[in-house]
Amino acid sequence: MKIAIQPIGFVNQKVLGFLKDALSEIFGDVVLLNPIEIPKECYNKDRRQYFSTCILFRLGTLSVTLAVIEHDIYANNLNFVFGEAELNGKRAIISLYRLKPELYGQKNDYLFKLRALKEAMHELGHVFGLKHCDNRHCVMFFSNSIVDTDIKDWKYCKDCLNVLAKKNIRVNQDLVV
Repeated sequence: MKIAIQPIGFVNQKVLGFLKDALSEIFGDVVLLNPIEIPKECYNKDRRQYFSTCILFRLGTLSVTLAVIEHDIYANNLNFVFGEAELNGKRAIISLYRLKPELYGQKNDYLFKLRALKEAMHELGHVFGLKHCDNRHCVMFFSNSIVDTDIKDWKYCKDCLNVLAKKNIRVNQDLVV
């Protein structure tokens, strides 16, 4: 399976490199694309956030594409989102904005990268057909706050792995992060 990581605007190169390496070990063929400009029409001045669905619809659909943005994003009926994806589709987006430890009075590069991996795995899970999971430690558990993100693992639980296996989606979770 081929996954393209699409930076939107300026994105932390260390995090992008980490995601590319980790996702390559987990899923196989991952490419890092050149950054594209942030679609200005997706910015909501009143909210001072970008509308994630608007950005998703501007991504290509040749392969599974994971967009990564540093700005705050939101989706319909939500104050903010860490990410969004098309269920059984090809496009997903994650925002690094609310994953940054500095936002919570912390400084920890490892934690930042781990949070980014968790959100990438979660949104890619949706692309591969997974819905939210009731297992609080599964990466597919819905994160209502950064606390939820920090509690859950970056891996899929056995039930979610079984769903992926039925779709012939191979996942290597032996990666040590």
